[in-house]
Amino acid sequence: MGERVFELLFKYRPLLYERGDLAFSAPPSWMVPLGAALAVVAVLTYLAARSRSGGAARAALGLLRLALLTIVLVLLARPVLLLSTVVPQENYLGILVDDSRSMRLDDGQSRAGFLEAAVLDPDSELRSALGDRFRLRLYRFSEVAARLESDTLTFAGDRTRLGRALDHVRDELSSLPVSGLVVLSDGADHDAAGLDHALVRLQAAGVPVFTVGVGSETFRQDIEVARVTAPRTALAGSAISADVVLEHAGYGGQTATIVAESEGRIVGTREVRLGDDGSTTVRIDVMLERPGPTVVQFRVSPLDGELVDRNNEREVTVTVREGPEKVLYFEGEPRHEVAFLRRAVASDPTVQVVVLQRSDEDRYMRLDVDAGDELAGGFPRTREELFAYRGLILGSVEASHFTHAQLEMIEEFVARRGGGLLMLGGRSSFAEGGWAGTPVAEALPVRLERALAADSLFHAELEVAITREGRTHPVTRMNDSLVTPWEELPPLSTFNRLGPLKPGAAALLTGQGPAIPNGQVVLAQQRYGRGRAAVLAVQDVWVWQMHADIPLEDETHERLWRQLARWLVAGSPDPVVAEAPAERVVAGEPVELAGEVRDDRYGPINHATVTAVVTAPSGARSEVPLEWGVGRDGEYRGRFVPGEDGLHEVAVEARYDSVVATGAVTGVRVGPSMEEYFGARMRRGLLERVAAETGGRFYAGGEVSNLPEDIAYTARGVTVVEEKELWDMPAAFLAILALMTTEWVLRRRKGMA
Repeated sequence: MGERVFELLFKYRPLLYERGDLAFSAPPSWMVPLGAALAVVAVLTYLAARSRSGGAARAALGLLRLALLTIVLVLLARPVLLLSTVVPQENYLGILVDDSRSMRLDDGQSRAGFLEAAVLDPDSELRSALGDRFRLRLYRFSEVAARLESDTLTFAGDRTRLGRALDHVRDELSSLPVSGLVVLSDGADHDAAGLDHALVRLQAAGVPVFTVGVGSETFRQDIEVARVTAPRTALAGSAISADVVLEHAGYGGQTATIVAESEGRIVGTREVRLGDDGSTTVRIDVMLERPGPTVVQFRVSPLDGELVDRNNEREVTVTVREGPEKVLYFEGEPRHEVAFLRRAVASDPTVQVVVLQRSDEDRYMRLDVDAGDELAGGFPRTREELFAYRGLILGSVEASHFTHAQLEMIEEFVARRGGGLLMLGGRSSFAEGGWAGTPVAEALPVRLERALAADSLFHAELEVAITREGRTHPVTRMNDSLVTPWEELPPLSTFNRLGPLKPGAAALLTGQGPAIPNGQVVLAQQRYGRGRAAVLAVQDVWVWQMHADIPLEDETHERLWRQLARWLVAGSPDPVVAEAPAERVVAGEPVELAGEVRDDRYGPINHATVTAVVTAPSGARSEVPLEWGVGRDGEYRGRFVPGEDGLHEVAVEARYDSVVATGAVTGVRVGPSMEEYFGARMRRGLLERVAAETGGRFYAGGEVSNLPEDIAYTARGVTVVEEKELWDMPAAFLAILALMTTEWVLRRRKGMA
């Protein structure tokens, strides 16, 4: 509306004034002295006038008369706007038409129908107007661009790569006089880096891009699985938690069902009530059984009236480890927790808890070891020995029992090895056991303060409550009839006072009692380096198994320990790790593989010979060499091109110093891309950015009538200078009328009429 008013007043659109230069078409030489003489006469006339008005009024009238004379003289000098305009049929214009599948959508207006009416029809008004000025080159594009040989499109492109398309057309027209490029698209580009590079090259070449947005910026009714965040590894028979982000519009108050499916089986479901338009994050538990790489699909059941249902599903590839994974539990004194913990995890085939219990000075009891010499000398004294475990539990044992080298080794177990550490409460734990100020204290999620441990006889009873974070955490989430609600569990006791949580840590359980009226952390966790660490600051969780108020069939105690043990080892990596894209890729497209190689002390190895062995669904095997990229120690990269759809298994093998090491197998899911249906709304911001950074302009669908004239004045290609008369613009005559009227009214009021 504002641009139309401007054009009505000033004869031409604002864009022409931005690109043109103001000049006068040969004003007469006598005009300047004549104008000066008239100005002097006008001023003197009012200065000499006798009336009741004061000097201020006469000065104002003089200024009005001067302004009027100035406008008249400027118009007599015949002002013109000088514009560089293209010579008809001497310049080329590249027109890129989106041929991807998202153009099949009908979101209030058929996208394909708009393209047909705008440029695909040779007789359309827009194409005819462009053809009158330029030599047109039409291209279709989705993942790549190609000349449009006919005036029909298939709209079958799997993905949009706008950057690649712009690069291709710019290169093809580089030897010709080009006035610009026109892009008609919804802007659903999925290659941000490629677009950035293409825009830099277009800026350097001085080629403006004019973008035309196709489609609606909002959908009336739609629900989309925008993102899925899930662990890349899991233990067989163990649940993992995936966060599913839903983008939705038009379904406020309705219920949506999320289904997780793997290998044709439903492995998790969750219902969610949708709020106002926007995004909703839903956490869903997924139970995976078969070891090896597996594809998990997360799907939302379609809702009535949904515009696009192809965006209701996303998938991730998860590597399931068979186990058992080993956890070392070092207990410093005989107590009940050892027996009850072992009983709780005995039926779990994914976790093996090896117990080292101190019975006397330098005397230990070993349980569930694999070999006679395992832990024969007590707690491990070398990194190789400790790092063979994936999890570590420290019971009631004082820090002084360990050498400083062992304390550093425990911290490195978490930070460098990527293991899981759990410290239990007890008489010799935390600050009471002298752990404050040690390297291990750095890894814990709570601060240890020596002043809190001044009373060695401290003992407190705690009523335990679950936090908001705890209700959704895999360790403390319990939601079936075989467990007692957290609020109804009997109280526990502690010998330990804990400081506050560290930044980034989360409390899962808290406790409050007469001796600790303000409460304190009972169970908390945090990420630390490559691993994770937790504290369980009570010394009698077994009460939840043996208390008289706990039903015999209740599994709260067993499940808590099983989930804690699994959580400790779930993310702990092997020395050799294979990495591949989590979501599906397209057959025939290069896929980047990565491998990380570390020795048994988990130090990075940069001189290894690393090979990725890729097994296709048909059984065909190929070897892909991975090269150290020098950017990061221990990291190797390479590419392979899958030739068939399905799940490809990737195993990495590393050879160094006569050592041959392998890691867990990961997977790459290959299949048709669904990218076009995600974020399928017209992306105005992206299209505006392309136009702004190249010197072009963005047009919504109804504004394309201005496109031919705008491109004609880009000053690109073969051009001539055109003069546009300004003397007859309505704004000038309105200004003259306004000045004359104001002067007359003021003279009447001052008695000078």
